[in-house]
Amino acid sequence: MSAPGVSPWQQKQLRALLQQRGHALLLTGPSGLGQYPLALALAAAWLCEHATADGACGQCESCHAIAVRTHADLCVLMPETLSMELGWPLDEKTQDKIDKKEIKASRMIRVEAARQAVAFTQFTRSRGTTKVVLIYPAERMNPEAANTLLKTLEEPAGAVRFVLATEAAHQLLPTIRSRCQSHALTWPDAADALAWLQATCGGDAAQARVWLSAAGGRPDDAMAWAQAGLTADTWQRLPRALAKGDFAAMADWGPARQLDVQHKLCHDLMAVAAGGAPRFFDAGYLPKPPPMGALAQWSRELAQNTRTVEHPFQGPLMIEAWAARARDVLTKA
Repeated sequence: MSAPGVSPWQQKQLRALLQQRGHALLLTGPSGLGQYPLALALAAAWLCEHATADGACGQCESCHAIAVRTHADLCVLMPETLSMELGWPLDEKTQDKIDKKEIKASRMIRVEAARQAVAFTQFTRSRGTTKVVLIYPAERMNPEAANTLLKTLEEPAGAVRFVLATEAAHQLLPTIRSRCQSHALTWPDAADALAWLQATCGGDAAQARVWLSAAGGRPDDAMAWAQAGLTADTWQRLPRALAKGDFAAMADWGPARQLDVQHKLCHDLMAVAAGGAPRFFDAGYLPKPPPMGALAQWSRELAQNTRTVEHPFQGPLMIEAWAARARDVLTKA
C-alpha cells in the first residue's frame, strides 16, 4: 500500500523515514527527486489519525484537512509565490498587502513568516498528539528567517516535529543542518521512472524516455516536461535550432526554462568535446561542438544569467540576446 501522492521509490523512503525518532528531518538532493511530495507525505503521516507503517491513510479528518489546506496543526513555510502556486493560504495581512499591490509576493521565505512559525509551535494542539512545521525549499530562507528558527528547531516547545526539504543543502546555514537528521533522496532506476511516467502522464515508452532524458533522469522534472507538452520531435530539433539562434520552439516556455535548455545543451556539448556521452540530448541530434574555451565561457555566462532570470526587466530583449549569443558560440565549430 502506498501513501497518497507519492511514487513507488518515494514510498520506500517514506517507510524508512517514519521509523526515525528525531524531531527534525532534512530531505536533501537535486531538483526533481520529489522533496516536496515526500515532505508533505511525511507531515501527513505524523498527523494522521490512522497512520500505518506505510504513511497516512488518506481518509481521516486530518488527511482531509491537509488535502484542503486547512489543518490547524500543520504550518507550511514557503516563499509566497510558491504558496500561491501550490494552494497554501497566506496569512490575512500578507494576502491583503499583495492584493492591494502594496508588496509583491516574495520568492524568499521572509523573517516575518519564520516568526509566525515559531509562534505556531507555542500554540496548543487542536487535535492529535503532535504539530508539524514543513519548510520548503529550505534554502529560500534568508539569513534572518533561518536564525529566527534556530532555537525552536533545536528545542521545540511541546510535541512539534519539523520536516525541511531542500534542493541546495549547501546554501543552508550550517547551524540549521546540524540541528536536523539528514536524508539524501534516492534516484529511481530508469525502468521504474519510465513506468511511473507512463502511468501518470500517458504517452508511449519512447515519449516517456524523451521526458526523462530532458530532465536528466529526475522524475518530477520529467513530469513537468510532460505537462509542458514536450514532444520527442521538438526536443530532438532543439539543439540545431538553437545553433541557428532560433528559439521559436521555446517561445511558450518562459525565460527560466529556456535558460535551463541552454545549460543542458552546453553541458552535453562540453561532454562530447571531452570524449564523453551527452546526458540530455541524443548525440545524433547535437551540432558539432565548438572549442572547449568557447563552451566554458558560455557556461559561465549562463550561470551568471541564472541569478537574474526570475526578474527579467525586458524579457523579449533578454531572450533575443540569448539567441544571438547561442548562435555566436555554436557557429565557432
